[in-house]
Amino acid sequence: MPIGITDDHAELAAALADWAASAGTIDAVRGAETDPSGLAGWPARAAELGLTSIALPDEVGGGGGTLLDQAVALEAAATALVPGPILGTTVAGLLVDDADLRAAVAKGSASVGLGLDGALRVAEGVLTGRVETVLDAPSATHLLLPVADGSWVVVAADRVRVEAGVTADLSRTSGAVVVEDVPLADVRRVRLDAADLWDLLVTLVAAECSGLARWCLDTAVDYAKVREQFGKPIGSFQAIKHLCAEMLETSESVTAVAWDAAAAYGEETEQRRYAALVAGTIATEGAVAVAKGCIQVLGGIGFTFEHDAHFYLRRALTLRSLVGGASRWARALTAQAAGGTRRAVTVDFDGADLAYRAEARAEAERLAGLDAAEQRAAMAASGYLAPHWPSPYGLGADPVQQLVIDDELARAGVERPDLKIGAWAAPTILQHGDDEQRERFLGPTLRGEIVWCQLFSEPGAGSDLASLRTKAVRADGGWLLTGQKVWTSLAHEADWGICLARTDAEAKPHAGISYFLVDMRAEGIDIRPLRELTGEAMFNEVFLDNVFVPDELVVGEVNGGWKLAVTTLANERVAMAGTRLDDSVERAVELAGDDPVAAVAVGKAVALATATKLLAMRATLRSIAGQGPGPESSVAKLVGVRSRQDSAELVVELLGHRVFTDDPLAQAAVREFLLHRCLSIAGGTTQILRNVAGERLLGLPRG
Repeated sequence: MPIGITDDHAELAAALADWAASAGTIDAVRGAETDPSGLAGWPARAAELGLTSIALPDEVGGGGGTLLDQAVALEAAATALVPGPILGTTVAGLLVDDADLRAAVAKGSASVGLGLDGALRVAEGVLTGRVETVLDAPSATHLLLPVADGSWVVVAADRVRVEAGVTADLSRTSGAVVVEDVPLADVRRVRLDAADLWDLLVTLVAAECSGLARWCLDTAVDYAKVREQFGKPIGSFQAIKHLCAEMLETSESVTAVAWDAAAAYGEETEQRRYAALVAGTIATEGAVAVAKGCIQVLGGIGFTFEHDAHFYLRRALTLRSLVGGASRWARALTAQAAGGTRRAVTVDFDGADLAYRAEARAEAERLAGLDAAEQRAAMAASGYLAPHWPSPYGLGADPVQQLVIDDELARAGVERPDLKIGAWAAPTILQHGDDEQRERFLGPTLRGEIVWCQLFSEPGAGSDLASLRTKAVRADGGWLLTGQKVWTSLAHEADWGICLARTDAEAKPHAGISYFLVDMRAEGIDIRPLRELTGEAMFNEVFLDNVFVPDELVVGEVNGGWKLAVTTLANERVAMAGTRLDDSVERAVELAGDDPVAAVAVGKAVALATATKLLAMRATLRSIAGQGPGPESSVAKLVGVRSRQDSAELVVELLGHRVFTDDPLAQAAVREFLLHRCLSIAGGTTQILRNVAGERLLGLPRG
């Protein structure tokens, strides 16, 4: 998905894509290999659509939009590889408060090269010196250059000497600028905060990286669908499918952090900077990784100059060199996180929350005044425990109402209890069960009177439920279940279990399965705990030996259990991500200390954890907008698992020799590391989920 979520942003991106397709951007980039002077005319062409002036004020001819609007435009331009001095011109137009320059940028008569390496000197009223690296210097009409006293100057390119440099990116130029005794009267002196400039630059670079990554992902996937080897499309091979799925994870992460950095630009400095640091840590590295993955999928054709893929790799590589690699930004992010800053993304409901706000606040305050036992029962009775469920068990709440309720519960200090496996069992009963089943099980589940377990996995059928062997044989008034289940969480505590069993051995694998509700204290059930890596026993083996289940405890139709196992409520739960990071990431921030190597690793962990929350947030915003689900929620699961496992391991590494002691923190960290190994296994292994992502999200063929 692109940066923009709204219909307006989709229309803007589509208009720019259509323009770029007709403008011949790739032909221009190819021509620039031998004649880079042709790139100088592109700002004027881009000005036809306001590409560099969307966020400039109306009074200077700009679009009067937000920085998020501008990011959407630059993402679309990068997807089409629009060449020339676009990036520096956009940065200068936004930062330099000069009406004449801004008006010229909006008209396309001025373009600006950006100098970041070196500084000029002021002496006796003249400006002298050399700036070694100036992006787009040979193509721009003006140059924004740093001065040693902390100020900046805008100088016309014809007043200085530009020495053309070398850049791997054929879509842009670079060069050194030599300033020889230029009177200060002939330049615009500008007071800019260097940190503000870097915040803006990395935000816009992240937007470009999102476009680059998206083109590379789409190109790789399209090729994998049609390129055949051994008589099959290469996209059906698991190795290619996983590579493309990993590219999707990275691409969506880049997009999420680019979106947030642009959206945060108008917020207070602390939040804006945090979002920019996250973007700097993830975006350029991610774009380079996806571009390399694209060439790998393309194979030999991707290694040719004739294919366009190398242009995108070149652009991503030089953007990383321009703003610095992830380590620079990660160190700064660790310092800010250690100071207590966390990303707090807010939602603009545009007044849609007002219909729910007063009632939700009053109910949350009422709940807050109750003790724990009363609170849960009251929350269940009011529908606030599962507001997305239909009445009488919930409120049938739409996404906006759900978020308002969550916000007010958090404000009042009320925590919603975890239904655990009941959160899977109850929605299935709610959607597919009969009235008697709903009446019998849903209220007690919400009130915590019933603990559930899930009897799905078997020794020979983990994620492959179609291969399950537990059988159900017809008996007088019900069924007799016989078989073995494994990895059953909470079976030793559960009152009831949701169980899949084969009721028709002659049917196709998916067609002969039924969905049962099993009394875990029934005769014939043998529960045997399984110790895990941690030494604890949350998992269990469950043996069923002619366990009787009456007909009234079959959910849905006999032989229709597969459908129940893979569906959830259409009105799904949405939630806002909190500001606090995962426990292991928070511990890592506390342990970073002054070690610069540790600071890089911790900053990357903070960035990845933040990106996971942003992916979930974007999925929530799509729900609010009434859009169908995008890939963010599925990708968030994969990225989130990696984040939690890697951060738990990082904490153990940071503790060093303390893990050989009985230090409670060290022992808790080791347990967390061991426990988190299950995250990439439970609920479908990471490898299976990448197969699913490749096939369902990217449309790659089945193997």
